[in-house]
Amino acid sequence: MKPGMPVQPVTRALVDRALALAPDTLPAEVRTLALQCILDTFGVMLAARDEPLVRLLADAAREEGGRQQATVLCDGLRASVAQAALCNGTLAHALDYDDVNLNINGHPSAVFLPALLALGESIDASGRDLLVAFVAGYELACRAGALVQPDHYARGFHSTATVGAFGAAMACSRLLGLDAARSGHALGIAGTRASGLKAMFGTDCKAYHAGLAAEDGVRAALLAQRGMSSRTDVLECRQGFAAALSNDFHPDRALVPDRWFIRDNLFKYHAACYGTHSTIECALRLRAEHALDPAAIDRIVIRVEKVNDGTCNIAWPESSHEAKFSLRFTAALALCGGDTGALDSYGSGHLADSRIRRLIERTEVELVEGCPTMFTQVAVTAGGREVRTEHDSGVPLSDLALQGSRLDAKFASLAGRVLGSRRAAELSSAIRSLEDVRVRDLVALCAPTD
Repeated sequence: MKPGMPVQPVTRALVDRALALAPDTLPAEVRTLALQCILDTFGVMLAARDEPLVRLLADAAREEGGRQQATVLCDGLRASVAQAALCNGTLAHALDYDDVNLNINGHPSAVFLPALLALGESIDASGRDLLVAFVAGYELACRAGALVQPDHYARGFHSTATVGAFGAAMACSRLLGLDAARSGHALGIAGTRASGLKAMFGTDCKAYHAGLAAEDGVRAALLAQRGMSSRTDVLECRQGFAAALSNDFHPDRALVPDRWFIRDNLFKYHAACYGTHSTIECALRLRAEHALDPAAIDRIVIRVEKVNDGTCNIAWPESSHEAKFSLRFTAALALCGGDTGALDSYGSGHLADSRIRRLIERTEVELVEGCPTMFTQVAVTAGGREVRTEHDSGVPLSDLALQGSRLDAKFASLAGRVLGSRRAAELSSAIRSLEDVRVRDLVALCAPTD
């Protein structure tokens, strides 16, 4: 964005687009994808119920006190809308098993759904309204992300927290029925609150970022509803979001017509940073196709786009958090036959496994430029023979029925261990019939059974 050039009114255009969505006009594919996102996010939230960070935040909310407006899903605590959004957003990202969209360079559903559940429960919203609000927030966030990428993410901002706050604000504004003017103020309020640093990857703060964005979105919409003002051109104005936090400014990408960004949603089937997924897929394929014996492996070379150096290139992970952000560890885990989708595969037992540590020592990560963000090549040398393969996890699965089956299995595994198979099936059925239930019904089905 050069000084003196006319600035395109991006923020208002995105708000108008979001407010124009209607339940009856959502394409069937978009509705299916939105329901898949919601189902998957419920599963990962429930599975994270006992994570120490989530319990810490719930205890802090309990100590602070507040109006009993919404439910914290980890233990049934009744808290304020903002507290519930913070706790449940953190819950959704605590396992790093939630979905991804590369237009945001972050995790959309872990922000938007917790915000909408907290707000929706407090105002007794319908599932029909939640679904449209979810899509509205999702699409706006992806377009805001496209506006400022890749520099925004490359310079160190965690887009889940920053761009995600805009999506949450729009989703909540839509659920509250705010008009374009107040929705614009909500985006401005969210923009001035938004923060989150990639330097925190491998710590509790990464999951906390999703909670912060959910809380920011809820607070921004509620304050705008009360009449609080802000800049309504926050994305494009002088010293606004794009100008302050990125050298990129692409209104053509943000305003591209006739595109649904939710079609680019990427689901996780390995419980680690999405930047490791192509590496995991390569390692699993090489192990299966060439019957590789981990003890015979002499060298592993992983070639990835250099942007991953600031995301998932922790050489010697010392905690479960760090293991999920280590190309070397995840490759070694897969080559040793570990279950990369199991939540306990990234714990102390595998971190101390001598076979895995031996392979980490023999692994090199080569950073290259110009290839797709999620594209990976892996070469393994064993017994003097080199085998190699490549994979790009950045390409969404086109078969939505197959994707649905995989997500059903993931949800049953994650939610079933917490709710039991019968209650998990009831929740899954309610989500499939989202337009016929109330938000409070969904939350009630998540109540702890122990």
